[in-house]
Amino acid sequence: MSVTLPVEKQFAAYNAHDLPAFIACFSENFTAWRMPADSPSLTGKTALAEFYRDHRFNNANLRAELLSRTVLGNQVFDHEVIYGLQAEPIESIAVFEIADGLIQTAWFYFA
Repeated sequence: MSVTLPVEKQFAAYNAHDLPAFIACFSENFTAWRMPADSPSLTGKTALAEFYRDHRFNNANLRAELLSRTVLGNQVFDHEVIYGLQAEPIESIAVFEIADGLIQTAWFYFA
């Protein structure tokens, strides 16, 4: 399996606001970090599902545009522009660590 496959699937599910398909791309013990951070912003697949259900996929204007994708070992770096969270688009880098075909950890950096 390609290390990019779970990242590609979660990106498509994100733009489709398909919560079950989105959540299926992450490990049970997933951890998210909004950098800079001293502690995770989300821990666990259940917390991830609740957050995206209540704070992202309920927003009809939410979508992401992929500017570039780079792979280094088991990490995938996506340079994205996020629309719909604020009046102006938000530029970000998401770093996804893949283990056993699922996203294990993600670090999010915002401009």
